[in-house]
Amino acid sequence: MKSTITFGGALIRVMLVALAVFVPAMALFSGPSPAPKAAPRSTASERHCLPVGGTVMTNFGAIDANTTMGIATGDLRGAVSGTLLGPPQLVSGTVVFHVQHHWVTESGDMLTFDPAVATTAPISQTLFAVITYPVHVTGGTGKFAGATGDITNIGEVDLIAGTVFRYSGQVCFAE
Repeated sequence: MKSTITFGGALIRVMLVALAVFVPAMALFSGPSPAPKAAPRSTASERHCLPVGGTVMTNFGAIDANTTMGIATGDLRGAVSGTLLGPPQLVSGTVVFHVQHHWVTESGDMLTFDPAVATTAPISQTLFAVITYPVHVTGGTGKFAGATGDITNIGEVDLIAGTVFRYSGQVCFAE
């Protein structure tokens, strides 16, 4: 029996995929990274920044219809999740998702993020290519307490097969 997907159902899946992308991006920032070496500091506000990168892979429906769950590899390896903050929006031929990411590194440190906006291009009713997907790190726990950073994501959201993203950017640690 052939199943059909309604436009509303496709939008919900697209939003979930966008969350899947944002959450892995967050996970990359929370993964283990080398501890900063002690060095003389000129000011208390000096920060130590490190490049981060890796991949995120998530599935929709793991928690609920609006939340993805999956893994992050690379510098921020661990578990990631993304929650759609509302239905996807159609804007000038693109589909825009508003996502809140959740990231826990394999060492148990958490990363926190501002809500993110993923702009995608629809390829089919269930497949979306990421055009822009910036994610801003606002802190966390453990070594990420007081951290800030920016990560960009590329990849695809497939509402049937799952999502895969490549993340890259930097995280700055308070010293």
